[in-house]
Amino acid sequence: MNPDALSAALLAVVAPLAEARRPGAAEGLTSADLPLERPKNRDHGDWASNAALKLAKAVGANPREFAGEIAAGLREVDGVADVEVAGPGFINIRLDAAAAGSLAQTIVEAGAAFGTNESQRGNTINLEFVSANPTGPMHIGHTRWAALGDSMARLLLASGATLVREFYVNDAGAQMERFGRSVLAAAKGEPTPEDGYPGSYIDDLARRVVAVVPDLLSLPADEQLLVARDRAYEFQLGDLQASLAKFNVHFDVFFSERTLHAKGPDGGPSLVDEAVDRLREQGHVFDDEGAVWVRTTDFGDDKDRVIRRSNGEYTYFAADAAYYLNKGDRGFAHKIYLLGADHHGYVHRLKALAGAAGDDPQKDIEVLIGQLVSVNGARLSKRAGNIIELDDLREWLGTDALRYSLARYPADSPLTLDPEILRKRTNDNPVFYVQYAHARTHNVARNAHGSGVDRSQFAPELLTHGTESALLGALQEFPRIVAFAAEMREPHRVARYLEELAGLYHRWYDNCRVIPLGDEPVEAVHRTRLWLNDATGQVLRNGLDLLGVGAPERM
Repeated sequence: MNPDALSAALLAVVAPLAEARRPGAAEGLTSADLPLERPKNRDHGDWASNAALKLAKAVGANPREFAGEIAAGLREVDGVADVEVAGPGFINIRLDAAAAGSLAQTIVEAGAAFGTNESQRGNTINLEFVSANPTGPMHIGHTRWAALGDSMARLLLASGATLVREFYVNDAGAQMERFGRSVLAAAKGEPTPEDGYPGSYIDDLARRVVAVVPDLLSLPADEQLLVARDRAYEFQLGDLQASLAKFNVHFDVFFSERTLHAKGPDGGPSLVDEAVDRLREQGHVFDDEGAVWVRTTDFGDDKDRVIRRSNGEYTYFAADAAYYLNKGDRGFAHKIYLLGADHHGYVHRLKALAGAAGDDPQKDIEVLIGQLVSVNGARLSKRAGNIIELDDLREWLGTDALRYSLARYPADSPLTLDPEILRKRTNDNPVFYVQYAHARTHNVARNAHGSGVDRSQFAPELLTHGTESALLGALQEFPRIVAFAAEMREPHRVARYLEELAGLYHRWYDNCRVIPLGDEPVEAVHRTRLWLNDATGQVLRNGLDLLGVGAPERM
């Protein structure tokens, strides 16, 4: 019996009892109103409910007395071995071994689908993360946002959301002009401009540009700059995309900022032009001293924002507005922005923008701020000179170790990684600990096959050892962990769950044999334990995949 089935059974018991005590009390009551929890002390059973405490006042009952009525009803449910009432009205539920053990077969048969759920069904989400300037290599900060953003996307998709991963390419503005001048100077053999971008990667880009445009320096001066800028931009964006792919991060959309400023057909208004008019229609735009303003203070911003200066130039806020509106035009009702630690000022600004656009700032937009990450002993990039590059970190620590470690902590907590631990092949290294547990499940399966143990029998009532009960209890939790992590946007919950599951598996491995000793015959219990072994491997594999981490079969 899985948690959802038990929740449904609990509702079926509670609803008529509540209705009998007070007509109408059960109206609108759902399983979600009667959450089950795993007791910290397994001696208290497999599941616990506070349904009686929660509903006692509404039905006019003594909590402990009401809990006794619920317990009596639950004892009649197939698969429930015993129910006890504890304290002021807590209900502790113990499943019979067969009901609990049947989960192993369910997991194996579900395969990669186990853990998926429908909790985010109906949500159409645009998740924007990383969004690095295409003027240089990605650095250590982008590394954290890449790992977290991609894992969030995987969780939301596994929970039924319709989602697009989006990278906003900041390819317009002054930084692109500085980038172009830096590349052109390198092509000419001149020093880097005072406000330009340093680093040997600029020299590399210049050589690549000259290789495809050998007559670059023969072009008119203004054309030289445009060609150097745009060709180098293409190369650098391609390098960013390649770095992300090697880090196992996928984007569905690379959205160019230039498209916001481009004129429409036949020289019509750009998306930025249209954004001003659309916000004005919502009633939150006003004119003052020749400038156009958005009254963002109506939605909690600390000051109103200029969207178009008195000289006719648009501010960066105008691009933000056009981009936000464009996401809605593409059908995304919910927008999630994952921004770096230096973007705290954007939170109120973007939420106010959502309100000015006619959306609900509390519902239709999320702005998540990630904190800084550092790595002990990491060296600055030889190519860029002033940053720690994603590619260098990945080659040094490995994609799996880096992604797992970055996903293992909440986004809003500063993080310092210890490379000595991450490079160890010991249980001190969390990713090794989890991956080793997965590899061990495959090793057990291989050895079982060689010893004649297969899955031709399944007798879940034989899974009675304490470590088996604990392992099954943890396996039951996986779909709920996935749904909750998706709802909270917290991939670290999956990582911590996997570490707990790995520990329970290792303890089970030490106590319960899948392969008979010596000349002992192969029995039903051995074949049934193989199901449990393979179910654990499947959940470990599914969880690691949600974090973008590999699940090796041998280590």
